Amino acid sequence: MFLKNAWYVAAWDHEIGKEMMPVTMLSENIVLYRLNNGKLAALENACPHRKLPLSMGRIKGDVIECGYHGLTFDDTGTCTRVPGAERIPHVACVRSYPVEERYGLVWVWMGDAAKADPSQIFHVEHFDDPTWGINRGESMILNCNYLYMTDNLLDPSHVAWVHQSSFASSACEETPLETTVKDDGVTVWRWMIDSDPAPFYAPFLQFEGKTDRKQHYEVRYPSNAIIKAIFAPSGTGGEGKSLPVNTFLMDSYNFMTPVDENRTKYYWFQLRNFAADDANVSSQFAKSVRGAFEEDRVVLEAVHQGMANKQTPNLDLKIDVGPLRFRRRLSQLIDAEITQRAQAAE
Repeated sequence: MFLKNAWYVAAWDHEIGKEMMPVTMLSENIVLYRLNNGKLAALENACPHRKLPLSMGRIKGDVIECGYHGLTFDDTGTCTRVPGAERIPHVACVRSYPVEERYGLVWVWMGDAAKADPSQIFHVEHFDDPTWGINRGESMILNCNYLYMTDNLLDPSHVAWVHQSSFASSACEETPLETTVKDDGVTVWRWMIDSDPAPFYAPFLQFEGKTDRKQHYEVRYPSNAIIKAIFAPSGTGGEGKSLPVNTFLMDSYNFMTPVDENRTKYYWFQLRNFAADDANVSSQFAKSVRGAFEEDRVVLEAVHQGMANKQTPNLDLKIDVGPLRFRRRLSQLIDAEITQRAQAAE
């Protein structure tokens, strides 16, 4: 089950042009395209006549013509032509989804269109800050339920074993985790004091020696995350402290869109507080981050299969507090939404 009244990432903005782009989100088939004025449109990808995908038809100006019998629909989903018919049946329409562009991404509201509020799109700090560099990933499909990905992004401890050559250090194995629960999501975090820098970050630190490192893993409902990596010189870090100017900061934004119950489309980019215009650094970051995410993919796809086919109960550990709290609250939000829809239908 999915939370419908929320914004989900459907594509990178550069992927959508005058050609139709079919996508599947939350087990719903949608077709995306641009009007002549550049505005985005998102429609149910099924003609109401015989349910042929509209993406198998053609764009004529700003409307889509079905490739089976020529029924034509504008960007609101209204049928504007039924060839050979004296009048257009009132049920000849397709669903139109609210759609917005932000941060180079295309966001689609999957629930009640009347409740779509663009101000609720995940806020990205420093996105337009010229002093911060950015590297964008591509995207990937993971053959696992999206909640295994939110589990992973609320689990700083896994880096000690999954990402040994990149994000890990010895302090990742034993330092206790803290969990903070808010109305919009859950954060799992810890400061690792006087620790060795992780291999991925070490070349980019602007100081020598050991570090005070913070792992900040935050996931907001339904499935958007920000992972903050903070490295300060040893002795200067810790909660509530004012960090020195040579502190390394990297914010990793992660957006998980369920394709269905068994697949997830994953989008990401990173922002950093140094080397703002250095294309080489951006390239290194993009390559290294992609490599780490491929390590996650192998594990999460195996976990999905293992949990689906388990013969004995799985167990939960102390490190699972954050993911379990997140799942519990998200389930409550989904149940409340289902109840509201049922009541509205009565």
